[in-house]
Amino acid sequence: MLEIFVKTNSKKDEVIVENDIYYVSTKKPAVDGKANDAVIYLLAKYLGLPKSNLEIQRGKTSKRKYIKVTGR
Repeated sequence: MLEIFVKTNSKKDEVIVENDIYYVSTKKPAVDGKANDAVIYLLAKYLGLPKSNLEIQRGKTSKRKYIKVTGR
């Protein structure tokens, strides 16, 4: 399980890892699940996994999220 902190409406899309915590910035707004979709896309790309291997377990409406990763 990955602990994620999300920044929405960012100037750029990026993933930064510090002390086993992932900080994901996305240009997408936190509206209608757009930011969550972007977080899954960016993390999957960063980890080199398909998006289907990532699932938000907790925090769908929060900046702090816990992501379940399968197939690592």
